[in-house]
Amino acid sequence: MAKLESEIAAKCPCCNTTLVFDLNLKRIVSHLEPERSDKPELSEAENILADEKTRREALFKQSIDAEKTRGDALSKRFDEALERARKEPIERPKFDFDLD
Repeated sequence: MAKLESEIAAKCPCCNTTLVFDLNLKRIVSHLEPERSDKPELSEAENILADEKTRREALFKQSIDAEKTRGDALSKRFDEALERARKEPIERPKFDFDLD
């Protein structure tokens, strides 16, 4: 892998990438990533895109349905809070200077 005498090739233990260091420049001059085992085939691209389109449409429809019922849920919560507020007695707020 190393082409010059000042270059050293090393393999990363965690990701198996081959790194080429140049000792004169004191930096990495190239790297080679290993082939992925889960790399999709080009012939499957149409199926993958169709699946993703279906998934996106389902998420969009779900968000539309959630927005349609959102107003009902908010009005129900407001009515419950209003009912609780009517049942609670009205008290004068206490301030620090009232405690003296």
